[in-house]
Amino acid sequence: MILDGKKLADEIKASVKKEISSKKLVPGLATILVGNDPASELYVHLKVKSCFEVGIKGELHHLPANATEAEVISKIQAHNSNPNIHGILVQLPLPKHLNTANILNSIDPRKDVDGLHSNSMGEIVKGNEKLASCTPKAVIALLEKYKIEIEGKEVVVIGRSIEVGKPLALMLINRGATVTVCHSKTKNVSAHTKKADIIISCTGVPGIVKGEMIKEGIVVIDVGISKVKGEIKGDVETDSVMKKAAYISPVPGGVGPVTVAMLLKNTVNACVSNS
Repeated sequence: MILDGKKLADEIKASVKKEISSKKLVPGLATILVGNDPASELYVHLKVKSCFEVGIKGELHHLPANATEAEVISKIQAHNSNPNIHGILVQLPLPKHLNTANILNSIDPRKDVDGLHSNSMGEIVKGNEKLASCTPKAVIALLEKYKIEIEGKEVVVIGRSIEVGKPLALMLINRGATVTVCHSKTKNVSAHTKKADIIISCTGVPGIVKGEMIKEGIVVIDVGISKVKGEIKGDVETDSVMKKAAYISPVPGGVGPVTVAMLLKNTVNACVSNS
């Protein structure tokens, strides 16, 4: 079965729009883009468009690629003190000369709708996921939508980024899964994936998950995205994996749309908490 992320995203957006209307909220989301990365520009414009669709006031602040760390932090601090802005998102990746951790940690944790501040990570450890990272929340939402059991399952997460792999592992543990995290230093990834009930891959390495690495009836969530000869590819070698998997999320159309919907949901959560 294909896990349809677009359908779920539409349901979440409709729920967010209804909540904004019924509670008469005016949520504000400020997105900061540094530089001219084409993929990042596409993502932020999609996010701003999605804000407009549900009734969130979306602002885009575009800084030049040579902006200093102090300039980026100054822009964030202005939004920290603006009562009309409830969520702040810094589009990653940032140019290499900038310290990503310093910049993310300059966001007011109450407005950290991308869930990447150190405080937000710590809250996940405690089980508070109200402003948890959007992509991990999207993965969990997909599993729950299709009533895929997490508790007691062997789950392998491939990738250990702060955006996806690490927070996702914690959120799965919160739900009673036994979690193994594989990454670039793992000596034999197949030894772990062959025992898994659920595999979630978030590396951006096209085709890294192959049919020979998995058992029959498994659930495979593809979070990776990359371009190969102009074509968008995921981490999963779809043809070989589909022969064995019971459930698989596609790229595109799987986790991606739900991630944007979760950003909107986090923004409303922040607005309700801080109004």
